[in-house]
Amino acid sequence: MILNVDLASEVPIYQQLRDRIVEAIAGGVLTVGSSLPATRTLAADFGINFHTVNKAYDLLRQQGVIRLNRKSGAVVTSTAADPPFSAEWTARARTLLAEAVARGLPPDEVLEICRSVLDSFGATQPEDKP
Repeated sequence: MILNVDLASEVPIYQQLRDRIVEAIAGGVLTVGSSLPATRTLAADFGINFHTVNKAYDLLRQQGVIRLNRKSGAVVTSTAADPPFSAEWTARARTLLAEAVARGLPPDEVLEICRSVLDSFGATQPEDKP
């Protein structure tokens, strides 16, 4: 798994790590049961404090994306969308979409971008059941 973070970005490094891991899961690079690198290993690879990686992993654990275990480390878990997640996600999506419209992107272009991003993850998602 290759993660890219921008150490000069205004987005905190732990958030970038969290986001890249979620994207790797959505893209099928990481699957249920996949192990993540140890916090100290990942921190050394990026030249960052291991507490930063720990913060990203803890956030993913709180969100139910990974489980942390002393023996097996950080492992991707299976998750199902629940009503609280759906409500929180909808609020975040609303803000992101509002930003796109406020910055002048036409609604059709916003929808096309959304479809394109979803399609990039589509090959890894289970097919719709009748």
